[in-house]
Formats: sequence, C-alpha cells, structure tokens
Amino acid sequence: MKAIVLAGGFGTRIQPLTNAVPKPMLPILNRPMMEHIIIKLRDELGITEIGVLLYFKPEIIKNHFKDGKDLGVKITYFLPDDDYGTAGAVAFAKEFLDETFIIVSGDLVTNFDFKNIQNFHEKKNSKLTITLTSVENPLQFGVVIANEDHRIERFLEKPSWGEVFSDTINTGIYIIEPEVLDLIPYKHNFDFAKDLFPLMMKQDIPLWGCSESGYWRDVGNPESYREVYKDIFNGEITLPYKGYAKEIDNGIVYSESGVKLNKKVRVEGTVILGKNVFVDEGVTLKNCIIGDNSKIGKHSEIIDSVLWDDVKIGVKVKVNNSVICNDNIIKDESKIPFGVIMAEKCIVNKKVSFEKDIIMWPDKEIEASSVVSANIIWGNKYKSSIFEDGAVVGRTNIELSCEMTTKLAEAFGTILPQGCNIYVSRDYHKSTFMLKRAFVAGILSTGVNIVDPYNVPSNVMRQALSKNEDVIAGVHLRQSVFDPTQTEIIFFTNEGLVLDSKLAQSIERIFFRENFRKVKYDEIGSITEDKNLRELYIKAIEDSFDKTLFKNCEQKVAVDIMNGSTSDIYPRIINELGIDNIILNAHRREKGKSNDIVKTQENMQHIVRGLNLDCGFLIYPNGHKLQVIDNKGELIYDYKLLLIVLALLDKSTDRKLKVILPAWAPDFIEYDHIEVYREKLSNFKAEQLKEYDLIADTDGHFAFNEFGLNRDSIFTSFKILELLKKSGKKLSKLHKDLPDFCYKGENIPCPSSLKGKMMRKFLEDGKDKKISSVDGVKIWMNDEEWILMVPDQHNEYLNLYVQAEDEKSAGRIFYSYQDKIEKWISE
Repeated sequence: MKAIVLAGGFGTRIQPLTNAVPKPMLPILNRPMMEHIIIKLRDELGITEIGVLLYFKPEIIKNHFKDGKDLGVKITYFLPDDDYGTAGAVAFAKEFLDETFIIVSGDLVTNFDFKNIQNFHEKKNSKLTITLTSVENPLQFGVVIANEDHRIERFLEKPSWGEVFSDTINTGIYIIEPEVLDLIPYKHNFDFAKDLFPLMMKQDIPLWGCSESGYWRDVGNPESYREVYKDIFNGEITLPYKGYAKEIDNGIVYSESGVKLNKKVRVEGTVILGKNVFVDEGVTLKNCIIGDNSKIGKHSEIIDSVLWDDVKIGVKVKVNNSVICNDNIIKDESKIPFGVIMAEKCIVNKKVSFEKDIIMWPDKEIEASSVVSANIIWGNKYKSSIFEDGAVVGRTNIELSCEMTTKLAEAFGTILPQGCNIYVSRDYHKSTFMLKRAFVAGILSTGVNIVDPYNVPSNVMRQALSKNEDVIAGVHLRQSVFDPTQTEIIFFTNEGLVLDSKLAQSIERIFFRENFRKVKYDEIGSITEDKNLRELYIKAIEDSFDKTLFKNCEQKVAVDIMNGSTSDIYPRIINELGIDNIILNAHRREKGKSNDIVKTQENMQHIVRGLNLDCGFLIYPNGHKLQVIDNKGELIYDYKLLLIVLALLDKSTDRKLKVILPAWAPDFIEYDHIEVYREKLSNFKAEQLKEYDLIADTDGHFAFNEFGLNRDSIFTSFKILELLKKSGKKLSKLHKDLPDFCYKGENIPCPSSLKGKMMRKFLEDGKDKKISSVDGVKIWMNDEEWILMVPDQHNEYLNLYVQAEDEKSAGRIFYSYQDKIEKWISE
C-alpha cells in the first residue's frame, strides 16, 4: 500500500498561526503535525512510499522533510500548477498511485487504527472506503448517513446548520483502489465530496463507511490547536515525544540536546523542551512545550502553554493556556494568563497585561504597562469567519478600525477585475463617513474605480446597481439600527444581491493572507460622482404606480421615517403620488442613539387611532424593513403582515403568481392564484429569483419582482396602499379575517458543539411523521400543526418555530420539544 498526504491547504481559519507556515507544519510536541501522520503510516501500515501533495508555501514542507530518509520513508512531492480541488490534486499523482493507497490530511491529529480501516476495506472488497466518526460540530465537514451494512446512502459536504442531518462526518481519511482515479478528470477542479462521491453513487459504485470511535481532531482554528494540547496532557491521545525523559519534582521532562535547565526549576505534569532551551532559576513549568532556542527568565511561569522556536521570556512573566509563535519577545513582569494567541515577531514590553482570549497578529509591538483588552487586528474573540450573511459588522473604531476597513477593501478589490467600477455608498453618520474614506483608499489601491453616490439608503444603491451594467458590485456602510456603536459594511453583487458565502470566503482568504493586488502608480483607481441615483430611484417608484389611483382615493397615512436615510426620499414620493400623509421623524439624527422600536410602534398606534387614519408605516432607517399599523391602531405582527400581503395579491390578480418564502413561514392557508415555494433563502442567483413575483420572509422584508429583487420597504408600502385601494378593503378587516391560529418563534440555548446532535435527534424523533429538511428539520404533528428547528448560524442557540391551531396547542408542542432538547443536551 502507498499513501498520499494532503498538505496544500491555506489554513485560513487557523490564522494567524499559519501566517508564516502552512498548517501541516504547525508543531505538535515539537514536531510538525504532518510528521506524526507520516510516522503513523509507517508504523501501523508499514508504508514507506508516500506522496505529498503541496500547494501553499511548498518550500517550507520540502525543506523540512526532504526525501523522507530521516523518517525511514521515501517521499515524492507533487505540486499542481493550480487549485484543482482535493480529488483533482490527487490526479496529479496518478502514475505514482499504481496500487491500493490511503489518503490522509496532513493537518489532523488522530489515533484511529489505520490497520482496522485497511481490514474493513479488504473485507468489503471496496473501491473507495471513507473513514467516519461522530463529532460535536459537523459544520466544517461532510455529513454522512450509512445503512446497517455500512454502505453510504447520503452525503452533504460542509452544510449550514439548517442542512445538518447527522453528527456523523467524513474524516477525510480514504482508502482507494487505483482504478477510481479514472473517474477524476485531469487538470480540472474536482473535489472528492462534491464531485467524485456523487458520481460514484450515480454510477452505483458502492461507497463504504468505516466508523472509528477513537481520537480525531481537525486542527481548524486556534482554539482547536490549543485543545489538542489539553487532550495530550489529559491522556486522551498519546503521541511520541522527542528527547530524553527525566523525572523532576512532580513531573517529567523530555529534553533534546543543548538544554540548560536550572536546578531550582519547579516542574508539574509533562514538559517538553526543544534543542538549546535555557530555563533560569525559580521558573515554574507545568504541562508545557517549549521550542528550540527559547529562553525563559527567572521566576517566570509557563503553564498549559505552547512556545514555538526562538521565544524570549523575561523575568517574572506569567503565561497560561496560550500559544506563543516563533521569534516573540515578552519582557519582564508581563501577564498572559487567559489564552492568548500570539503570532510571530511581536514585542511585548514590560508589565503588559492581556485579558481573555486575545489574538495578536504578526509584527505587533505593545507599549509598556498596557492593558490589552481587544484583538490586535479583528474581533473581541476568535471568529472563523468575518462575514455574516454578506456583511461585516463590528464596533466602530475598535473591530472596524480604519486599518481593518482598508484591508477589507483591498481584499474585496483583489477579487474584482482591474479597471472595473463599483458603487460605494453610506448613510449620513460620521462613523460611516470615516470608515468609507478608509474603504475607498483600499479599493483604489487595487486598481478598481469607484462611483460615489454619497449618502443614500442601501436600497437606492442596490436598485441602481441592478440596472447599471457598467457597475459590477456595490458596498454600503451604515450605522446599526439597534446599536449605534456598531457599523455594518454590506457587500452586493452586480445583481444587487448580498454576497454569497463562496465569494465571502474568497475575500476572507485574501484578507487573512494579505495577498492583495498592488497596481502601479498610473493604474490606481479613480473616483467619479453620481448624485442622480436618488432621483432615478424616486422616478422609478413614481412610474410604478398609477397616480390617479391614489389621487382619487381618500387614504390618509402616517409614516415614521425613524430618522433614517430615506428622509429626503419618502416625503417627495408620497406627496408626488398625491397621498394624504403625516411624516414623523424625518430629520437626521447625528448623535449616536439607538431607536426605541417599541416606543416608536406605540406612538404610531396612538396617532393612527387618534386621527382616524387608514394606516401607519414604520420605515426602518435604511429602507430595508417595514412595519404596519392598521386603521384600528393595532400593530400587525410581521408574520401576519406577510399573510395579509399574500391575501391582497391573491384577490387582485387573475394570473398565477409565484412566491418564495422561508421554510418557517406559516403554510396553513391555500391561495387561488398564488403558488408558494418554501426554500432556504440564501445564495440564490438573480436568474433563479426572477422566476418569482415576490420574495418575502416573516420579518417585514418584501421584494416585488416588478420593481426589483431587493428588499425595499418604500416600494412595499405604496404597493400595500395600491392593493388596498384595488380591493376596497380596510387593513383592520383583513387583519381580523386571518384564520385563527398560533405562530411563534423562540430560541433555546444550545452549545455549537451539540447542534449536529440536535439535528440528528430531531430527525430520529420525526421518523414516523411527515418531515422536511429544506432548512433545518420540520416535523408535522398533523396536517396543519408543525415544529421547525433551525440551529442559528452565528449564535449558540436553536431557533424553534411552531404553527398550531391555538396558543394552548402551540405551547404543548413547544414545551414538549423544549423538554426533549434539554434532555438530549444533558445526555
């Protein structure tokens, strides 16, 4: 048998540990992670011929392992000339792979019994065997279901929480027969999970799953790297130590050559010292690893921590549960007690204190006596992704500093064609004015041109973006509606849709690697102004409606602009359409103060009642969300507003309309002229959305295809007035006529580590009932009552939605599943 070790990944999620080295070279017990894999292949399977697939920083791996002779193996390197995916990369080694071979990633730590996997493969006479295991958080892996005979029946690569159907995952360890390589096209992007496995299943070639229950950890982020060491010291996995063992005090020290360990050193647990390490008197070492050529000053403490090579620790320094990378200097009396990740070549001056879980990027210097309370680049805690649903959100001038914003712009500009045009717009706040300037500088440096519409609502820019073929993308900066200390930077495609997850990941990869495109001085981008977007938008809405329809009616409306960017747009449109109106809070509010939504709703209810108006609208500050008060002064809940709009559409048309809603939208009403589709509302292309007349959700967001594919509360408000006029109905009547039912959404705390288990438990619980897994898991109690569970993508809780005939029935369903969830979590 031969082996292929995959060693080409960028290590984006584990930044900044991989800033200077590829992920397989991260040290575990003072030897690269990948070296442990090679030793395991040699010792357990007797493999001596190993192919290593390279891509990112290949010279570092080659320089360390050379031809493999020092490890008693022969290594052959393969370096594809492009990124061809996991299977496509293996195809480069096709001539080498002339017998059964095993594929293992070079960036994992495991004690799986490779011999057992080999025996399973041979017993099943398998062409391709996938090693499976159960994990707490399956999001970053391929989720798998196999039957009782271990044949794989279902496979989903890197799902969202709403798509997870099991906590059994593909570990990326495969045993393959060479003829399978004939299915992989040469020099094409081809992935095992996305392409090869579905192809084999389509051709009815069995995929077999060998389940292993030992230790397996994909070292994907800094926290998981730290956890590996905790597991080693706790005895959950045993790996070979380097050096000679010696018992000292209450511990054992493994030392390599050249170590100078003062006799007055206190030792607890296991300590591993690399070559030429110097430890001075009075030092306490507990469950720690110290790399080559490092020095520890007098009376310092290194506890539950990893120090890489050439680290200099001063006098009376405390390091606890932290990772300190190469070439760092930490001076006297500094305290690093709560899990710091410090990338290489940093200088920490005297008496610096770090707070919990700080990430420090390379080449930083901290002034003496500083208190470090935030990451020194991004975020108040480690994030595997800086994007959330096409946006980057952070505290202004803290996470979203000018430096951070410029780098983000450079990364975005790098994925765009040089010389293209993009819109960059903002609201009127000082914070977005500042950050927009930083963003503009970054974009221009990549040779991308900016069309500047200044301060307009995001829906105005998106409308223009979808119409202007000369502009290929858009970015909008705005202050958060709910937290004025935060700024949101939202990215849009040329179709006016938010950036999908694939593009966001591409930007992140460039951001973390800082692999920005730098153009020559005469290729720097230019800025042009376009102040016509507002006028074009106003005209587009006015042209969408029959003015005589409104002028001949007696509708009286109150509108709260909520001090938003629509303040110089909405009043002009409503007056031009001839609608009798009262406008509230149309002035701009520069001072940072969040909107009190409940108070705003209550004020509007009093106004509509007191003045006997036909309705009241709340237009959220950037024009993306709408709330409505009926003519009796009752707030229409968002999900009921959706049902009212659908009812109005159904009564106003003779043709068949197509509407797309999220999986959790109420579904107990049948319509004569509306065909409703329920899908996962993300990563759609414009061509797909154009098939639908309305895209909506249960949170007050509506996009009418006749005007555009983007959420727009301004257009929606006038569309509702038009439909009311045509129907001759009052809002309160439509509100009252909704069938009696109960619809509620709640969230239940759940650690991310257990979300996969919850999805599996829900599926198992609903196996005898009607069930759907379009987004999350929906279980029907009867024809109209159901519960839907969708794990939240970004927070540690589960979203539960219940539809039932009344409050009592909804409570019974909800609380029964709440009890089940609590029980499943505690198991």
